Amino acid sequence: VQLQASGGGLVQAGGSLRLSCAASGRTFSTSVMGWFRQAVGKEREFVAAISRADISTYYADSVKGRFTISRDNAKNTVYLQMTSLEPEDTAVYYCAQGDIPRTSSRSLWNSYDYWGQGTQVTVSS
Repeated sequence: VQLQASGGGLVQAGGSLRLSCAASGRTFSTSVMGWFRQAVGKEREFVAAISRADISTYYADSVKGRFTISRDNAKNTVYLQMTSLEPEDTAVYYCAQGDIPRTSSRSLWNSYDYWGQGTQVTVSS
């Protein structure tokens, strides 16, 4: 499995970006997909996750109401639509894929098996 994240860039506060993560392999539709981010000097943190069948979504409190995760299983792609961006959202964003049981947390980085290379998001004030 390989994950390729894209869509990052420089945006002013209040602006929007859409991140994409294209996955290879035949396990995409049966996997939980997540987005994490890591700012300079900080630990990696959970942003959002989406279940296999696109039924359930999960968000960090800091992005609820501003970010939307979605997936297109026909294209093996997961998206993160980010709106009302704040300087505090500046980070490298990583997509992740995992075969996560329903009883396990989607917000823990070690629940995921595969990671993309990351895409930089910079929000200027």
